[in-house]
Amino acid sequence: MHGGGTNWGDFESKADAVADYLNQHDHVTVDMGQLIFGNATTMTADGPMQYANARLLATKWTNGDVELEDASGVVPLSYIRKMYIHDIMWAVGLEVALLTKNPWQVLLTTDHPNGGPFVNYPEVIALLMSARKREEEMSKLSNKMRDRTTLSGIERELDWYDIAIKTRASHAKILGLTDHGKGHLGTGADADVTIYHINPDQVDAGREHATVKKAFEKPAYTIKDGEVVAMNGEITATPEGRTFWVNASVPEEHNTRLMRDLRLKFRKYYSINLANYMVQDSYVKHPVVIKAGGS
Repeated sequence: MHGGGTNWGDFESKADAVADYLNQHDHVTVDMGQLIFGNATTMTADGPMQYANARLLATKWTNGDVELEDASGVVPLSYIRKMYIHDIMWAVGLEVALLTKNPWQVLLTTDHPNGGPFVNYPEVIALLMSARKREEEMSKLSNKMRDRTTLSGIERELDWYDIAIKTRASHAKILGLTDHGKGHLGTGADADVTIYHINPDQVDAGREHATVKKAFEKPAYTIKDGEVVAMNGEITATPEGRTFWVNASVPEEHNTRLMRDLRLKFRKYYSINLANYMVQDSYVKHPVVIKAGGS
């Protein structure tokens, strides 16, 4: 969330400042973290904050302590229209995506599950592709949202290529998966393809946003590694897939200093050992290694 102000009373969007920075610095990428109105679930390892959220929202709080330095907390909540804080938060993600010129710099997400379930991506896509859709939604929200954001003045509508980048290609590029067959349809690409019941040449996404949303909600075919895994909303196969993991490295002199500092911090501040954080190979099924860093 990219907000300004000193408290909830004068809370406002600063998404335009974030987008301005992105437009001047192409080495930076962000995700939308788009808020979705309705039910969501806050999930974090910050146990005390989740306790505070539960008290603030007068709701239930579940916490799991597994003998680590923190515990994972879960608190249900709802984002409500005309609650101006929620309205502004809703607008912020859209502002960042629409004001940032380069579609490769802003990834489409809902910060699942905190901002809203990822099954709502079709809603976000429709909002990004249709100014009319955004205006219809804004008519249901508080006036403070219009006063404290720039969304109502943004006419830009993303096209089909922008959506393909924001939902697929950019993720693969940022994660370093393009050399592993992801994020493109060129030679050597994995046969990961989704086919929708829609013809982009015949649909005006700006005007027919309901058609766009419906098409993305239920693809005709979802193909994974050349195998049809879903067809018209029905699961047809469950392939094992692969586990991508990053084998990060740094120059030896830096690694020595890093590990020394880590061990010192564990001895001084932690009640468990560094070895508790290790992940054994047996947990990584069908591994694919992505190398990062230098030797």
